[in-house]
Amino acid sequence: MLLRSIRLELARNPEFPEGSSSRGYEFKAPLTDDGALDHEAWKTVKDACTVRRFWNGQPDENGLLIHTRGKRWMFHYDHPGVVDDHDDPIFRFDRHHFVEGEYVSITEHDEEQRTFRVVSVR
Repeated sequence: MLLRSIRLELARNPEFPEGSSSRGYEFKAPLTDDGALDHEAWKTVKDACTVRRFWNGQPDENGLLIHTRGKRWMFHYDHPGVVDDHDDPIFRFDRHHFVEGEYVSITEHDEEQRTFRVVSVR
């Protein structure tokens, strides 16, 4: 199964009118030919579906792309000693097509939903 590397960068918002290339996510996932997440393929390669959250001024966070029983996709981070892990749910991730220029909304640790732009799919 071929995994794609996808880079998301913070899109324009009031705090960053031009967006920010130093804030975002890089993750690996299996995609269909049209760029949608391939859930069936994910089941066989889920341990390789890693994510790195990068945010200027903060340490990188590393985790996994997971799919919950509630049929939600999210980025999951394991923080030893933290009772409530920081997971970032992704709004309608299963309906997105990961093609350069598309947008994705992610609810982050601070419960704020932010929009990110797909800047590369390799």
